[in-house]
Amino acid sequence: MADDDGEGLRDRISRQGEEALGKLASDLLENPLINSAITRAFSAREKAVHAQEAAMGALNLPSAADIDRLTRRLRTVGNRLEGIEEALDRLQEGVDRLSERLDAVGRGSEPGLADRVAAVEGQLTKLVNEIGQVSVAIDARPAPHRREQERLDVDSAPAKAKPKPKPARKRAPKKKA
Repeated sequence: MADDDGEGLRDRISRQGEEALGKLASDLLENPLINSAITRAFSAREKAVHAQEAAMGALNLPSAADIDRLTRRLRTVGNRLEGIEEALDRLQEGVDRLSERLDAVGRGSEPGLADRVAAVEGQLTKLVNEIGQVSVAIDARPAPHRREQERLDVDSAPAKAKPKPKPARKRAPKKKA
């Protein structure tokens, strides 16, 4: 019980101290003289910060804010690089597993798999040849006929016969005067 009384007393004193400090702070902030002094102090601090940044900029030195931004940027780049490394590791593991499976197929660890792969390859080769032949047949055009071999359209109505053109008259040479 002595411990409970000690903790209760401590809590009460702590609470009363906080209340007293809060009342003092609010009284100070309500005082116009203190309030204006605090305002002037903050504005002077801000002007000093701007002056410091201008001086550091003139000397081409980075400010603390620039260094913080650079630090955050480096952390971001580092995190991205770690993600890329993890992705590459996963990719390498997948390639290794695939390589092991292909080696197993080559050794014939799975019975009949090599025969099935060979049969599929044969069918693919046959299909490629057939598609090539069809492509050649589609691209092939009929050979052009010579003019003497062209056929006349027999089913159409006969066209009116055109009169034969008259032979051109010879002109007499002009006389020079």
